[in-house]
Amino acid sequence: MKVLLLNGSPNSRGCTYTALTVIERELNSRGIETELVWIGNGPIRGCVGCGGCRKLGRCVYSDDPINTIGEKIKVADGYVFGAPVHYASPNGATISTLDRLFMAFGGYMKLKPAASIVSARRAGTTASYDVLNKYIGINNMIQVPSTYWNMVHGSSAEEVYQDKEGISIMRAIASNMAWLLKLLESAKGTELEKPVDIPKEKTNFIKQI
Repeated sequence: MKVLLLNGSPNSRGCTYTALTVIERELNSRGIETELVWIGNGPIRGCVGCGGCRKLGRCVYSDDPINTIGEKIKVADGYVFGAPVHYASPNGATISTLDRLFMAFGGYMKLKPAASIVSARRAGTTASYDVLNKYIGINNMIQVPSTYWNMVHGSSAEEVYQDKEGISIMRAIASNMAWLLKLLESAKGTELEKPVDIPKEKTNFIKQI
């Protein structure tokens, strides 16, 4: 069993990374393999809604790390999406990354456990946490709970470690993630392996008169 942790911060070893490493260590201690992926600090284009990924099975653009991360998405059993708060929202690169990953590779993530975490010096965390959770909610995934909202505070890795409650929240995410993964593994080959599939029906809010 393997969990992919995505660091959406432009800082490879900053506060978001620090929170993710706490989760990673706890998962490893519970026998879960991990891979921590940094999206980098280069430009990542936003999704243009072209629909090409539905035909190709990958994003049509290959000049950034999205398709490389997508290949890792395919084989992971669980996910943690981490982002810093910029202007009371997840940073733009994380939003662009998740838009395209979920559009092109979302099918591989369905019915798998996932958690989102956010990092900020002070404010904007709850709004950012809500944005990230909507990716999980729309994609038929299992949202991993914790003991409070999934956030840490601080301006440096050292300050994040001083946020004792935040650190305990990260550890609880990992503990719950490991438990869920083992439950899902134990259900394989039984009638409990997957829920009954309910086809999605799309409707509009606008009706023709």
